[in-house]
Amino acid sequence: MKKLRCASFFAGVGGIDLGFHNAGFETVYANEIDKFAVRTYEENFNIKVDCRDINDVKTEQIPDFDIMLAGFPCQAFSLAGLRQGFDDEKGRGILFFQLERIFIEKKPKIIFLENVKNLVGHDNGNTFRVILESLHKQGYKAKYQVMNAMDYGNIAQNRERIYIVAFKEEELYKKFCFPDPIQRTSTVKDIIDFETKMDDKYYYTEGKYKGDIFEQLDVAMKEDDIDNPSIYQWRRKYVRKNQSGVVPTLTANQGEGGHNVCLVKTKFGIRKMLPKECFNAQGYPKAYKLPDELSDAKLYKQAGNSVVVPVIERIARSIADII
Repeated sequence: MKKLRCASFFAGVGGIDLGFHNAGFETVYANEIDKFAVRTYEENFNIKVDCRDINDVKTEQIPDFDIMLAGFPCQAFSLAGLRQGFDDEKGRGILFFQLERIFIEKKPKIIFLENVKNLVGHDNGNTFRVILESLHKQGYKAKYQVMNAMDYGNIAQNRERIYIVAFKEEELYKKFCFPDPIQRTSTVKDIIDFETKMDDKYYYTEGKYKGDIFEQLDVAMKEDDIDNPSIYQWRRKYVRKNQSGVVPTLTANQGEGGHNVCLVKTKFGIRKMLPKECFNAQGYPKAYKLPDELSDAKLYKQAGNSVVVPVIERIARSIADII
């Protein structure tokens, strides 16, 4: 099969592109405004990323492509954000219409979109209806499904996202089916290194942070089974144990403190997850390179904003199977 060409928008560090690459597709163009994410992307792909604001990218400057890939900004729709949708004061919600501008002119065969599951119900379903009607107006037939990384990616992270696949050709639309759930065999031990002593900066110790955070963590995690470890979170005023035995949904401010930090207990003490472990939780291969010059905060943000690669790959293979 001739490799179909993909153009990637809001490409981040390349999670969607990697999933499609693994399924036999080729990315010929990538756009991402975050220069730090671009640094990570270019460390792992032989592509020069267009680092401009998508509003400034003229359609004729984009090479022809067969498949549009886009994990368009989700903060406007996320349960973790203000859920302002198209009215988002930072303008993130309306960036979908920049994608619309591009697919109207470039007319790709297939459009692949990823976003938070709350997109479906946002504004009583009106936001999602506008997106589907936009695709339909341009001759696309769309299928969509909310999928959890635990059930569809064999990854020990609780991460639900909506995936939309739209086709120009009705025959492909009829043939396409999202992949079925699979049994999860992976555990948090495949994500987190419990056996190695890490840099002291990742550990919580008495007196290191204001208040009684360490004392509360020490009490809550005292009985944790190191052979069958759990993930904990500091929730501003109390400690929460994840009862599912997996990593909670990673967020973009994962490493900045507050209530989003995932914590583990090892024989060396209580510590936060490393940036590399957050990439592991998104299903990136162990060989994926994280630039040394980037701060932990930047890397945590990149991982939290990214996608679960194995889920993307399974959907991409389902697309490949019908072509």
